[in-house]
Amino acid sequence: MKIRIKGNSVRLRLTKTEVADLESKGFVAEETRFGTGVFRYRLEQKKDLQHLDACFKNGIMTVFIPPVFVKSLLETDKVGYEDSLPGENGHILFLLVEKDFQCLDQTREDQSDMYMNPNQVC
Repeated sequence: MKIRIKGNSVRLRLTKTEVADLESKGFVAEETRFGTGVFRYRLEQKKDLQHLDACFKNGIMTVFIPPVFVKSLLETDKVGYEDSLPGENGHILFLLVEKDFQCLDQTREDQSDMYMNPNQVC
């Protein structure tokens, strides 16, 4: 799972295996080590939820997703889901969870588990 954070915007990109794991296990998680510190983030299914949600607790950023969204990502061509969450002092947190597509240009990254880019020429 890739994460992109800019200001109050969080974007998570998932490979095919990660979408399947999210559906079967109920979550996917990653961590990045900075010397003695660890940045942890996860995407977790949450029943009775109608939209994306998020929290930051005990040093872990968690984005919550309804199971129906996960099923749609797994079984359809739906690319992703987004929501804006109101916060303190008028701040808005923008969340985006989407499939990770293969790059159209050259990259060193292994792209074998990524979704085919819809802009790819056949």
